[in-house]
Amino acid sequence: MAIDKNTIQSLLNDIESDRAERTISVNNTDKFGQAICAFANDLPNHGKPGYLIIGADDKTGKVIGLNITDELLKNLSAIRTDGNVQPQPSMIVQKVELADGDVAVVEVQPSQFPPIRYKGQIWVRIGPRKGVANEQDEKILIEKRNSQALTYDALPCLRATIDDIDTQLFFNGYLPKAFPADVLKDDKRDIKHQMQSLGFFDTRFDCPTNAGIIMFGNNVERFLPGAYIQYVKFRGKGKGGEVEREYKFSGNLMKVLYQLDTFVDTTITNRRPVPVSVLREETIVDYPHWATRELLMNSICHRTYDSNGPIQFYQYDDRIEILNHGGLYGKANADNFPNVNDYRNTIIAEALRVLGFVNRFSRGVQRVENDLLENGNGKPEFDLSLGTAFKVIERKAHMDETENETVNETVNEIANSASKFSLSDTHKKLFHLICMDNTITYAGLINATGLSRGHVARIISDLKDNGYIVRKGSDKSGNWEIRKSLTD
Repeated sequence: MAIDKNTIQSLLNDIESDRAERTISVNNTDKFGQAICAFANDLPNHGKPGYLIIGADDKTGKVIGLNITDELLKNLSAIRTDGNVQPQPSMIVQKVELADGDVAVVEVQPSQFPPIRYKGQIWVRIGPRKGVANEQDEKILIEKRNSQALTYDALPCLRATIDDIDTQLFFNGYLPKAFPADVLKDDKRDIKHQMQSLGFFDTRFDCPTNAGIIMFGNNVERFLPGAYIQYVKFRGKGKGGEVEREYKFSGNLMKVLYQLDTFVDTTITNRRPVPVSVLREETIVDYPHWATRELLMNSICHRTYDSNGPIQFYQYDDRIEILNHGGLYGKANADNFPNVNDYRNTIIAEALRVLGFVNRFSRGVQRVENDLLENGNGKPEFDLSLGTAFKVIERKAHMDETENETVNETVNEIANSASKFSLSDTHKKLFHLICMDNTITYAGLINATGLSRGHVARIISDLKDNGYIVRKGSDKSGNWEIRKSLTD
């Protein structure tokens, strides 16, 4: 196949392109081998060939009119087979005739099995130049190789046996969701072959796959130490604040997924009533349940399970941050995310779909954005700069100034409508704060008002005694309930 001369001319004109290296040297074999290695690795994930162009100035892209000999073309072709580039790249070498003169071109296809090494070193493109890969670059290239072969969750967990699996959980909890009842009725295979058909067991090695351990393992962290979710709630807006609550979600995903779902619904969502009239309230949600759950499920689905670090699920006064090990994967990159998706753990992704926790139509992020925008949280913020990790930030929903004024007016209306007790300005202020945040603590009220603890306690007592508020749960983790009608 002939190399397209229009492509070569375009790359000569674009001196900042990372898909071309130009040189006037004809005998610098190391430079040629390094360039070929870098294009084959395709670290930027273009999915398109790179070009080594000999006979053009690197700084200007101008063709110098080099005499392209058959010997030069043979020497360039020999780089593929001389043993210095491993594994061997897919490449073609041709002379290309341009208007300003001839050039020798080596067209190098992206390798399906990176990393490619030249004399033992991994070379990659770093913008318009090449360089030796660092540890993060190498990890990305290894994951690209894995994405072309078995994903990590499909690999056998060689230290495990069927005894390390909760087979009853698989048989009673998962199988009925994966197959219709009539299919299961006729299935006479043993448990190992049933699990193998779904990617959870490898009969060649007589052991579960990593996915089998992750989904149904009796002791997941024995084999995958980082396979858990660490939840921490910090007071304030940074990690320097006091830790108010922490929890470790550990164990197999058949149990953890449902625990997380309940936790988000009952603890994170924080539905709070805001009065809009004397007899009516509206419920405001800090973090929409479905959107928050979806972001957590994505972190579980797309994390690297060979990492020792857990998924970090951190809550602050103004936001939630979810960080999982493993950056964008496969075909997904910073330029096409979130429109293009790829699966680091295909078996786990399918299992989450079977259980109803995710879909596999690449619509999750778009739906999350819609839910958060409708609830007043703003768009989720994705940090794609971490390389080997992925972080998303979900901002807490805030009432706008109009809603805030409505609360003020309604609080006054409720207060003025009550005949049993006359609210002072201080009573109104604390009542307003509780209406704004039904989880606010005594410490929060003290900080917001500057009153002493005894003064706050007396006002709270007045509000409770006269039917304005009711305390539900403990002082530390409970919440305030505002009476729906104070005119009865």
